Amino acid sequence: MPKRYVLEPENKRSCGRSRVRSQRVHFKNTHETVRAVQGMTLKRAKVFLYNVLRKQEAVPFRTFTGGCSRDSQGKRWKHSQVRWPTKSVYAVLALLKNAEKNAIANGLEKKKLYVAHAHANRAPKIRRRTFRAHGRINPYMASPSHIELILREQEDTVSEPKEEKKDRKAHVWTPVTWPSR
Repeated sequence: MPKRYVLEPENKRSCGRSRVRSQRVHFKNTHETVRAVQGMTLKRAKVFLYNVLRKQEAVPFRTFTGGCSRDSQGKRWKHSQVRWPTKSVYAVLALLKNAEKNAIANGLEKKKLYVAHAHANRAPKIRRRTFRAHGRINPYMASPSHIELILREQEDTVSEPKEEKKDRKAHVWTPVTWPSR
């Protein structure tokens, strides 16, 4: 099976990549956690994930909202349904640290790094059985996920030069006259 990322960068030396296959964390929680982190700077992403562990900030649940409670911590995201998925946060945090080390090994500056790409996919379900009363058997499945992160350096932004205001003729107001009947 070829090992490919969902998003392949043009130059592999210009980024820090990290991925894991079939991680034993719930896909739905991981998908929402990864979506919350995408676009953040590396420092902000780490602080956010640690705050989620301390329940000072929450991960917004936008797609998979079934049975998800509402909390005032969602106001920051303009969304009411939030959770604090501990196991997913630990998995994403470990990948973030790994991608950071890969980026530093590629010669990128740690202060300029941001999460350019974050993705979670469903992995094959782990199927087991649980034996119930009166000879019944029920499925006992896990929903693992494939997770990948790509860190890139932010480019220095240069502000656009200010244009001089052009002289405009003052708008002359003319009263509207309606035709008489």
